[in-house]
Amino acid sequence: MTTALIYLVVMVLVAAVVFLLASLVFGRGEELAPLPPGASPTRLPADSVSPDDVRGLQFQQVFRGYKMTEVDWALERLAAEVERLQARVDELETARDPA
Repeated sequence: MTTALIYLVVMVLVAAVVFLLASLVFGRGEELAPLPPGASPTRLPADSVSPDDVRGLQFQQVFRGYKMTEVDWALERLAAEVERLQARVDELETARDPA
């Protein structure tokens, strides 16, 4: 009985050491450093949005994903930019081909 208990304690200790070493080596699995509370990494320029601006977008992470208000804001800004560009394309196409 005591031999089984000793084996169990040793297995728990070995598992704890392996877990701690893996945690130190691999971290928590996050790619981005955590933000201070209330801070937002979501930034877009006020006038025109470039593809690099969209690629560089970052959202604050919350318990179940990203902060919904930031994602909604970014999508609205991108939709407005696409509408503006589509209107400009339509305007240029009608100016080029009057028929």
